[in-house]
Amino acid sequence: MQKILRTVFAFILVFSFTYTFAEEQHNEGGKTEERTKFNAGDFIFEHVGDSHEWHIITVGEKDVSVPLPVILYSKTSGLHVFMSSEFDHGHSDYNNFRLETEGKNKGKIAELDGQGQELESLPLDLSISKDVAALFFSLALMLWVFLSVAKAYTRRKGQAPTGLQNFIEPVIVFIRDEVARPSIGEKKYERYLPYLLMVFFFILLNNLLGLVPILPGGANVTGNITITMFLALCTFLITNINGGKAYWKDMVNTPGVPWWLKLPIPVMPFVEVLGVFTKPFALMIRLFANITAGHIIALAFFSLIFIFGEIHAAIGYSVSVVSIAFSVFMTCLELLVAFIQAFVFTLLSAVFIGMAVEEEHPAEEKH
Repeated sequence: MQKILRTVFAFILVFSFTYTFAEEQHNEGGKTEERTKFNAGDFIFEHVGDSHEWHIITVGEKDVSVPLPVILYSKTSGLHVFMSSEFDHGHSDYNNFRLETEGKNKGKIAELDGQGQELESLPLDLSISKDVAALFFSLALMLWVFLSVAKAYTRRKGQAPTGLQNFIEPVIVFIRDEVARPSIGEKKYERYLPYLLMVFFFILLNNLLGLVPILPGGANVTGNITITMFLALCTFLITNINGGKAYWKDMVNTPGVPWWLKLPIPVMPFVEVLGVFTKPFALMIRLFANITAGHIIALAFFSLIFIFGEIHAAIGYSVSVVSIAFSVFMTCLELLVAFIQAFVFTLLSAVFIGMAVEEEHPAEEKH
């Protein structure tokens, strides 16, 4: 049975990747009609990518979406602020600007000259995109939750926690006792605990919101590499700014390593310095890749319904049972990954900080 399932699954995958989604022409009654096929690649990357509007649903050929503010700075015409609805989903130009729907600048805004030709340089785009709007929403939600919990502690001092306190307090205690304290040490963990808590709840909340298919969910915030890069950069700066004497000393003169790996060619110092940059880089890529890959796989399974449905409606309905089952399974797996990735990023950040602020032991100093 397992071999049969593997064969069917392999056939579906091979067919889906080899099947062409390009536009084709077909003749009916002597007339030539152009028909656009379902493009799985565009469907997937439109859902996991950023955009200048928050798409909700498509009814027939009409797109229902929430317009977002567009903020552009042009070297020739200065600052421009307007709503993305002026572009009519990329079908119209506005004020000598065009939202590209194809080509190398797809999804970006290009500036036009007086003859309607695109300029080579793109304007500086400071727009409130879908990911930015989702970021503001998640930050506002976090502020509301934690300020409410803080007021509850002040108001109910000495009493048993209730409501949100029952959910938040065990998580805070877990991060403090199982992540920060063992990794950083008893003396210094409290200084870095607020950052670790912020990172954990921010990643977890946005991971969960990314699984919600309706507004205000659905944005791929933690699958945006600029967001994960900024979080990794914060860990990098905290780690190296607070690095102690032992941290930098061990980087130059790594203990427990044969001398011929240090002199005359400084192999180990080079490896240690390289590790300073590869550690946050790994944090960035791990979170980005895991979250984005989960969304892509779930959407790929869902796309199989439309791919096989274009061959014949009966085949589409037949495949839909397997496709939906795998999509539900991947969504449940993504729910687990949402917690795991928040925990892993927080744990590794705590470990890196702990390695940097660790004090040199007296025995090592004497030696």
